[in-house]
Amino acid sequence: MSTLETASPNSVESLYRNHHGWLQGWLRGKLGSAFDAADLAHDTFLRILLDSNAQAIREPRSYLATVAGRVVVDHYRRQALERAYLDALSHWPAQQALSAEERAILLETLYEIDAMLEGLGSRIKQVFILSQFEGLTYAQIAEQLGMSLRTVNKYMTQAVTHICLLEP
Repeated sequence: MSTLETASPNSVESLYRNHHGWLQGWLRGKLGSAFDAADLAHDTFLRILLDSNAQAIREPRSYLATVAGRVVVDHYRRQALERAYLDALSHWPAQQALSAEERAILLETLYEIDAMLEGLGSRIKQVFILSQFEGLTYAQIAEQLGMSLRTVNKYMTQAVTHICLLEP
């Protein structure tokens, strides 16, 4: 979907006016945090604004809960990725410590890579990461993961095809 294909601002405005309070309360119940609920409610309406199908919404609260549920999943995935990143950084020697700007750039890059790999199975992601980021050969990956070389080749082909077919 391109950014030119957006929902009518009037339909989203009406949806926002009529259901924002409900959505924020629903998210607060899921997250246990008013601040996170406010942020994710904002993100939910932003996604809807960019969705070309927003005018056809028949069940607004059900639709909002579905979109918000996806936003919550993304939120938790980003948190887990950030925790893993910070844990990895804590093991670096002090002389190799990154500046705050370098850490922010690296974390944003990790988010982008995670988004690119979304939709692939965990084993395919694991094979791709071992190849591209750990520098392992396909034979090393096959041995480490206990799979055939043919399977590693197949998984890498699927990962690269998936990434190449993403919209720019």
